Amino acid sequence: MTQGEARTGNGTINLPELCLVALIGASSSGKTTLAHRLFRPGEVLSSDAFRLLVAGDENALDASNDAFDSLYHVARKRLARGLLTVIDATNVQPDARRRIVELAKEFDVLPVALVLDLPEELLLARHRARPDRPFAARVVSQQMGSLRRSLRKLQAEGFRQMTVLNSEDQVAAAQVTRMPLYNNLRHEHGPFDFIGDVHGCLDELRDLLTKLGYAVRDDLSVIPPEGRKAVFVGDLVDRGPDTPGVLRLVMGMVQNGTALCVPGNHDIKLVKALRGRKVSVTHGLDRSLEQLEAESPEFRQQVTDFLEGLVSHYVLDDGQVVVAHAGMKETYQGRASGRVREFALYGETTGETDEFGLPVRWNWAAEYRGAATVVYGHTPVPEPQWLNRTVDIDTGCVFGGRLTALRYPERDLVSVPARQVYAEPVRPLQRPSDPQSAQQAHDEVLDLADVTGKRLIATRLRGNITVREDQSGAALETLSRFAVDPRWLVYLPPTMSPSETSAREGYLEYPTEAFEHYRRAGVERVVCEEKHMGSRAVLVVARDAGAARARFGVEDGRVGRIYTRTGRAFFGDEAMEAEVLARLGGAFETSGLWNELNSDWAVLDAEILPWSFKADELIRRQYAAVGSAASATFPAELKALEAAVARGLPLGDLLERTQERAALTGAYVDAYRQYVRRVSSIADVRVAPFHLLASEGHVHTDQDHLWHLNSLARLAGADPDLFMATAHREVDLNDAANVTAAEDWWLALTGQGGEGMVVKPLSFVVRGRKGLVQPAIKVRGREYLRIIYGPEYTLPENLTRLRQRGLSGKRTLALREFALGLEGLERFVEGEPLRRLHECVFGVSALESEVLDPRL
Repeated sequence: MTQGEARTGNGTINLPELCLVALIGASSSGKTTLAHRLFRPGEVLSSDAFRLLVAGDENALDASNDAFDSLYHVARKRLARGLLTVIDATNVQPDARRRIVELAKEFDVLPVALVLDLPEELLLARHRARPDRPFAARVVSQQMGSLRRSLRKLQAEGFRQMTVLNSEDQVAAAQVTRMPLYNNLRHEHGPFDFIGDVHGCLDELRDLLTKLGYAVRDDLSVIPPEGRKAVFVGDLVDRGPDTPGVLRLVMGMVQNGTALCVPGNHDIKLVKALRGRKVSVTHGLDRSLEQLEAESPEFRQQVTDFLEGLVSHYVLDDGQVVVAHAGMKETYQGRASGRVREFALYGETTGETDEFGLPVRWNWAAEYRGAATVVYGHTPVPEPQWLNRTVDIDTGCVFGGRLTALRYPERDLVSVPARQVYAEPVRPLQRPSDPQSAQQAHDEVLDLADVTGKRLIATRLRGNITVREDQSGAALETLSRFAVDPRWLVYLPPTMSPSETSAREGYLEYPTEAFEHYRRAGVERVVCEEKHMGSRAVLVVARDAGAARARFGVEDGRVGRIYTRTGRAFFGDEAMEAEVLARLGGAFETSGLWNELNSDWAVLDAEILPWSFKADELIRRQYAAVGSAASATFPAELKALEAAVARGLPLGDLLERTQERAALTGAYVDAYRQYVRRVSSIADVRVAPFHLLASEGHVHTDQDHLWHLNSLARLAGADPDLFMATAHREVDLNDAANVTAAEDWWLALTGQGGEGMVVKPLSFVVRGRKGLVQPAIKVRGREYLRIIYGPEYTLPENLTRLRQRGLSGKRTLALREFALGLEGLERFVEGEPLRRLHECVFGVSALESEVLDPRL
């Protein structure tokens, strides 16, 4: 908005959609009544209302200091959130208005004055009609005097816009229309093609537009692909061979509505020169002025008007993307001030110069935490640099580099090479020998503030997921002390719920209930997978050390890591882990999966057998201890009871119960012993992968479980001594014979000592009638559950009690962890900062601290 009067003839007041409004008027001028009519609830901060809050009386003038302290505290919170705010007080004194202008500057919003300058006689009459006012009528007269002396000074004080209402009729007719700020193009949704610094390189600009699918005619008119719009990040001019041609092309596109453009510092300097202002004719400005001298005065005027009218930055696509020449901090996005424009043009400097005499700039992108993607240029880089949801696309075309575009929302980077070197850069533009990206260089250290305290984590599958502060603390303890390098820790698998309790005699779990659960959710086809009695592991593997460094930013020569559900290294022996990873990479190569996936890395979910390899301590301390105690006591106890019964003592029932308990304990020992094998080398280890979770550019949730199982079975074909395919079968839940066959298969698996099976919907992710459907349900065998629930769990009285177990907490936890795990992978694949990925990883770890029955 411009300075000066903002009221139209019909009484409409045009206000910027984001501004700080100062109501100015003496007591009894009707400010509060007008404010309640013109503004929304919550927008108006009244000094009287805050006196009531802090002192219990809106007329308690002795509480004014406390009231205004509270009022300005709330005003700061609102302005920080980008909300229009109205200060309802007399504001007739310069000091009061100065505070308002300073607050507007602090938050880079426009200060607006809405003045009620009504006749003094009217205000005095109103004052006499209000006996609750604790001050004399002369105070109103004094306020009117201060107001009249202030009217001519408001603009000089810093108010960018003012409206004065001089009569009751004008007050009654007043209406407010909220005008979008010039930088607010949230309604523009693209798709966009953001184009980096052109610097007069017309031929390269034509090459790039053509590569992007735009038709560039000889007269420099441009026809874009259907629906797409170009967005230029500034610095159209200087250094290059044809600044007028670039300007003619871009100005035409903007005029035709097929492009947007923000100004660069070189563009603004050219405007100053064309306006006759004194500037230093350096850094290519001389070439632009020379080239424009050959153009007509009318064209030069058009250039001046065009560049001078460019807006500092744009907020696009509902606030999801921001474009500015030198970047835009989160707190400046969508704001309007000289400070914001300065940052958009130049960034922020330290006041120092480097060895080339150039200003040293703060790396604002390294500290950026905003939700919007920021696209910028200004600083030439050899390769486009993604860092914390920001991307620098100035790849130094005029210096012999490339001209680059970012296709949005695709996030594809498209570039064309410079046809020649048109200018020598002051600071050498060298291609990096280090394959680490800018993001990886800043991801070596995680900020504690990004993972601690109460967290609200946004996921695509389940909306916002809350992590309590105490849960975050538990995750920090686990991951900071025991986990692998966080750059490898891209995923933690979710917990898995068991099936509903079976009513079938002698069984706690049975496939019927799992099938029925999915049938009720509207799922018609499921996959039943053999549940291996091993330990859950995540395998992250790269094709070679170079690929590991390029994608994960690690520099220790590793090609991957294998870790547990808690993020700990799975193998204590690093040589053994290295061999598994080497053979996994070899199996990917032999099977052709690397080429088919077009990827140099992959993330797998798997079971590693035998169970005793990781659970040896648990077996010895918990299960074997029970078996040893039973073996030591039951024989003597039975012998004594048998002798007593032989002597005629009435202990037959006790003998039978003891014999039954001894038999059940023997079954318990047999149950866990079959999963115990000695591991002395890699030859004793088997890996059973079942999810191919992610590879370059993809989280494979769009593939069904049969694709995952069949793809990973090829690893077993390539290296059967280490990898094993997971037995499975597809089940049509509407086919009774198919269902019965699956139940019989489960009985056969568990009858041979198997743990059981996992039932999953055929599709990886399913939404049912009530939202997200359980991704998997485990159905464990009768004898395996003896390990979990104890030797005598199958006794009728124990089964009756165990059937009362509640599953709702476990099921909710499984869905939340599932959503967090996949969200983390999506963020990793999309190249988001490690802190964003680890928000999800920490979330899964934190939720695992939830107190639930561990036997579930």
